[in-house]
Amino acid sequence: MNRFEGRVAVITGAARGIGFATAARLAEEGAAVAVVDLDEAAAGEAAAKLPGKSVGIGADVSDAASVDAAVARAVEELGGLHILVNNAGVTRDNLLFKMTEQDWDVVMAVHLKGAFLMTKAAQKHFVEQRYGKVVNLSSMSALGNRGQANYSAAKMGLQGLTRTLGIELGGFGINVNAVAPGFVATEMTDATAVRLGMEIDEFRRLGAEGNPLKTFGKPEDIAAAIAFLSSDEASYITGQTLYVDGGATLG
Repeated sequence: MNRFEGRVAVITGAARGIGFATAARLAEEGAAVAVVDLDEAAAGEAAAKLPGKSVGIGADVSDAASVDAAVARAVEELGGLHILVNNAGVTRDNLLFKMTEQDWDVVMAVHLKGAFLMTKAAQKHFVEQRYGKVVNLSSMSALGNRGQANYSAAKMGLQGLTRTLGIELGGFGINVNAVAPGFVATEMTDATAVRLGMEIDEFRRLGAEGNPLKTFGKPEDIAAAIAFLSSDEASYITGQTLYVDGGATLG
């Protein structure tokens, strides 16, 4: 399948985890991919693993100048821009009374401001060509999760941003949607297990117990949903959030 033949995708936070799985999925289906990550060396290493044309770009998504430079480089080196996946994210978990102002600001800056800046930079190209796909990474935690006031607020904010941009940009042929993963086994969730003093396998088992399918997600599961929303098969879908969570939000 070559759904993305001739398309250029920019994916943030793509050096590892869900971001890299998405980059690999889109590349395998014909896209040229810009792997954007705060760690430029890691971005380059990740890009080198992809089939087809790719480039690794270092960028701080919370900084407007850095974002503009990254998007301009992707367009110049890959020949255009058609798909943007706002995946970059961090966690600074803590209960409210222990959470610092910096914990709050960092999470908001990367998740929410980052998606705003990246989409603002990309939409200039999308509007001109009257075509574009934006997929934002929300989370099941948007519905509330103990110890994640900052992360939950940012992820629900992304859903509001998604709906609003769906309204604003729809007339220009631009689809804006979000994917909200449930528990996914990644380096980020493994780090949470370590922080909590738990064995990674036990942490994953408990994550699996929290949904009707009794399994945890893999980065490839989320990448498949992102690929669909990035494709022309989803051209009549915009402003929506797709929960990919094993059914955890059903009850």
